[in-house]
Amino acid sequence: MMDKKILLLSAASIATFLLIQTSKKKRQRSMWSRAWLQKRQEGRGVLSMVETELKDSDSEKYRQFLRMCEPQFDELLELIREDITKRDTILRKSISAEYRLALTLRFLASGESYRSLMFSTRIHESTISIIVPEVCQVIYNKLKDEYMKMPQTVNEWQQVANAFENLWQFPMCLGAIDGKHINFRAPRSSGSYYYNYKGQFSIVLMAVANAEYKFLYINVGVNGRMSDGGVFRESSLKKAMERNLLNFPPDQNLPRSNSGVPYVFVCDDAFPLSERIMKPYPSRNLSNDKRIFNYRLSRARRVIENAFGIMSNRFRVLLSTINLGPDKVETITLACCVLHNFLISKNSSYAESETESINPRLNNLNQLQGGNRPAEMALSVRDKFKNYFMNEGSVPWQNKCLT
Repeated sequence: MMDKKILLLSAASIATFLLIQTSKKKRQRSMWSRAWLQKRQEGRGVLSMVETELKDSDSEKYRQFLRMCEPQFDELLELIREDITKRDTILRKSISAEYRLALTLRFLASGESYRSLMFSTRIHESTISIIVPEVCQVIYNKLKDEYMKMPQTVNEWQQVANAFENLWQFPMCLGAIDGKHINFRAPRSSGSYYYNYKGQFSIVLMAVANAEYKFLYINVGVNGRMSDGGVFRESSLKKAMERNLLNFPPDQNLPRSNSGVPYVFVCDDAFPLSERIMKPYPSRNLSNDKRIFNYRLSRARRVIENAFGIMSNRFRVLLSTINLGPDKVETITLACCVLHNFLISKNSSYAESETESINPRLNNLNQLQGGNRPAEMALSVRDKFKNYFMNEGSVPWQNKCLT
């Protein structure tokens, strides 16, 4: 009996010893981990390299890393510095506003995971998970009023239409509409709520672009499971159009023509035809005049596809499956959209530098399911544009779509 007690006491002592040793090793690893991360304050880590080396010696690599040049970074930083600066504490020095912005831009540019960024930046992933959404929200809040403005007056809308006519030879066009799915890893509790027709979990970005690839309107956050008709139908844009709240220019004749039409938006088959929404003729057994209309509309509509492509190529997080919840994915998407407009406004060659490498892997909306038969007035407006492109609005190169 005594021997058994001795054995039990010995086993307990050994277990206690092993537990203490394991605890010591964990503390040692934790201390090593903290020390490794704290070396960022000694000027180690990729953000220090960008600040001290690339910034002064290689402007092109700097632009590639942060997806904007130094003057643009500095201007953006000054706009948001006050809102992203944190105070030092007794225990540690805070991460600077410069590093917070650079970290966020690198995340948007690369689509890297927080853990991957931790190893390159020496900022713990739990801290990164706080910084990135916070800075994205500040970017959107600070920039949206200046760089994401819907036209407010008749004159501003006419300027949009003039640009479409001059650049894309489609008159009386107020914008191109399309949507894109932003994929993410859905929360376990979400079920099929965000599950879209492509078998991915997503939220939808619906946008209107002007002739120069700038977003005039964005609507982010509708779950990817909703039908495409529902996305547009529930948007604030659709409701404002129905209530005549947008100060559109009055109907007028097409240029050099006696054919009066309303100002319109252009889109693809995923949207319903209406007096304000022009979409292609169905592709079966098309006559030449309908094929030419579809071609002319496609040239104007392509600006929204290119806008999505330019933005996604610059902020490649939008091409990944983002490992975050829907609320944070929405915040990230809003920041990317307003940064896209900010960069176009600051650099006219921004769009040109990205169009050559637009990634075709964009998750655009699928065709509408169901829907009402187009009203006679909507069909009439489309026919007037078709006839115009065959007569007063004809251009020599349009016939190449027939060959």
